Amino acid sequence: MLALRLARGSHPLVLMRRLLVAAASAGVGFLLLCTLGYASGHPAQATGSVLRLLWCFVPLAATVQFAVAVARTDPSTRPRAGLSAVGLGPVRLSVLAAVSTAVSTTLGSVVALLLFLHLRGDLTGLPFDGDAAELLGANTPLPLAAALTLLVLVPLASSAASALALRNRPPATAEETFEAPEPSAPAPAPAGLPWGVALTAAGLAVEAYASRGSAGHAFPLPGRLDSTPAAVLAGWILTAVGLAMAGPGVTHLCGRLLQAVRPGAVRLLAGRVLMDEARRIGRPLGVVCAVLSAGIAAATLYGTGPRPFGPLTALGAVLVLGCTTATLLTSAVEARNARAHTAEALLRMGAPASALRSATALRAGVLLVVFAPLTWVIAELAALPLTA
Repeated sequence: MLALRLARGSHPLVLMRRLLVAAASAGVGFLLLCTLGYASGHPAQATGSVLRLLWCFVPLAATVQFAVAVARTDPSTRPRAGLSAVGLGPVRLSVLAAVSTAVSTTLGSVVALLLFLHLRGDLTGLPFDGDAAELLGANTPLPLAAALTLLVLVPLASSAASALALRNRPPATAEETFEAPEPSAPAPAPAGLPWGVALTAAGLAVEAYASRGSAGHAFPLPGRLDSTPAAVLAGWILTAVGLAMAGPGVTHLCGRLLQAVRPGAVRLLAGRVLMDEARRIGRPLGVVCAVLSAGIAAATLYGTGPRPFGPLTALGAVLVLGCTTATLLTSAVEARNARAHTAEALLRMGAPASALRSATALRAGVLLVVFAPLTWVIAELAALPLTA
């Protein structure tokens, strides 16, 4: 009940983020149900059904990441001084975040189920002259237990991940709430850069190995999964995990780069903020880099030939790209809220507001200069075995 009361009284932007989580959950739930319908209508093609289900876990992971980012920026789950005295410590706040996330994602799952049943003709007649009947397995009965099991995957995974992410966040003290933090030493460099580079190289090697003997012939994408090599999916996942692990380290290096060679006040401030926020925004940046590189590689492979894209491919691509981009933007909002007290302290000490805006633009510029070429290089290396 407390989660519902807080949801009703939330800011419109907070409600919008929760609705976006519900929409993403609906999209993933619809993909999972389509996979179940395909498996029910094509029992002889078990391999293709399993591969379809594996591809669905990519947008599912993107949705869970977005749900966690929204839970972290939710004002109702932010630690404040005095909340522990009324029984709302870190554990209770993590439970509250899990319940709020479960409400949003469950709403999306229900919408997905109703839409899927409507398109199958289980609620009314077949819409669109039955064009989606074969894709959704409308001529075969739908296993209810299996459908419900698939639909609870997103709420369970999102709620558990949100609770774990917020449980480790330390509670706020009175000094942290009402006083600006004192200047401190730069944050230490993240330790995942070597492992991230190694996993990225391993993922590219797996993709190259999976495409042996198919140079110049693009393999089918998720729209027609029957002949897609499973190793391609495994290689892409390794690449994405590697870039996510390397993202904080690369962001930290960007901060150090800004402070090199006699930095002024603006460059020093921008670099120090990037070093402090490397872990918060570096991982979403790495994931966006992986998604964009996959999109560029796909555009390179299918730029001139026929495109075996189906409606489920388009839906999955929109979900992955939209969730990862929204996660990055939400993490940026979280970082801005975390340094709000520092910005206020600098303004009280006489720092011009233009200097803070210049530092923000400088941080965005250096990240774009570093991550854009990195994305293009990864995309070219991924597409090279099939275009050579």
